[in-house]
Amino acid sequence: MALQIIDRRLAGKNKSVGNRERFVRRFKEQIADSVRRAVSQRGIREIEQAENITIPKKDIGEPVFHHGQGGIRDMVHPGNAEHVRGDRIDRPQGGAGGRGSQASDGGEGEDDFTFTLTKEEFMQLFFEDLALPHLLRTHIGENPLWKSRRAGYSQDGIPNNLAVLRTMRGALGRRIALGKSTHRELLALQAELDALLAQDDGTSEAVAELQRRIDALTARIDKIPYLDPIDLRFRARTPVPVPSSQAVMFCVMDVSGSMDETRKDLAKRFFILLYLFLTRHYETIDIVFIRHHTQAAEVSEEQFFHSTESGGTVVSSALALLDQIIRARYPQGDWNIYVAQASDGDNFTNDSGICRNLLVDKILPLVRYFAYVQVAEEEQNLWDEYSQLMPLFSHFAMRKVAAPGDIYPVFRDLFKKEGVAA
Repeated sequence: MALQIIDRRLAGKNKSVGNRERFVRRFKEQIADSVRRAVSQRGIREIEQAENITIPKKDIGEPVFHHGQGGIRDMVHPGNAEHVRGDRIDRPQGGAGGRGSQASDGGEGEDDFTFTLTKEEFMQLFFEDLALPHLLRTHIGENPLWKSRRAGYSQDGIPNNLAVLRTMRGALGRRIALGKSTHRELLALQAELDALLAQDDGTSEAVAELQRRIDALTARIDKIPYLDPIDLRFRARTPVPVPSSQAVMFCVMDVSGSMDETRKDLAKRFFILLYLFLTRHYETIDIVFIRHHTQAAEVSEEQFFHSTESGGTVVSSALALLDQIIRARYPQGDWNIYVAQASDGDNFTNDSGICRNLLVDKILPLVRYFAYVQVAEEEQNLWDEYSQLMPLFSHFAMRKVAAPGDIYPVFRDLFKKEGVAA
């Protein structure tokens, strides 16, 4: 039977980090379900908060040391005034003998275990099985990423990079090489001295001379340094360019007059969720914000989420600007290009066909993935035109969002990892 040792040493604000990580791994499925339920009940501004989850107590038992069965054991128990040896004690009625506090018709009950996920743990589980689809390595561009790679050993470096084994091996080899001939001469003189000592009492001049030469050789060997600066070897590393996974996400939002506050709020919720996802998982990703009514403009993050505008609707103006920015700043060979568009589907009568042609001829051949979210239930002309693209392009997806509770399921469906079920 395997024995698991529980480490209860405190680490960082009285929390056992190792045990906490093991607990999250063990109950990952139950915790992830709690995270998904919490999302549907939160506002978008409350996404990045801690969360309390409950797990049945019966599932969190820990192994303990206890006496084995059998053998002779002498034990001393505290006495009592009610029972003596041989009495039979009835089973407690209506409970489990103090094992639980929840009501039960079966005589048993257990407390639930409450566990608090930190903000970081919550967000990690929240986005764990999501990723940008079809993310590919691009060739080395003008600003490649660099990776440090082992490059043998050098005689210069910092103490942290000292290769102790290689240094001591070199020092040992140097000492052997410098002292080899001296050791041979010393052994010969020692043999000669032993022969003379066998013939006389060791007081002759020849013996004294041999002893002086032996002492001189021994002193020479002792002067060979144990460690010399030329022995030092440091692990060398060299930077090498590696292909980079450069990615850019275009966020395109309709802010025309047909987008009332409810629909704008749904679109903003979707894009805020997308923004949290991108900035958390892809530190080097570029994000371009485009707002449009009859005219489109590239705006800052603050303007995209908080400024208010209204007017008519010409969706093709945003797609045309999107195409211009891609060709001017994000060459297809160097960048993984993604687009997320949110609109209520209402558009100028003859413009939806132009939008479809822009996507087919210019935009979809350049992008890895295009996601369209309609924040209205009714299907209008833009939805009808976009629907024609679904069978033709596997990297084009479209979904509807009619209520705040639909946002997260739709988001997971659009950005789930390849090969992972929604």
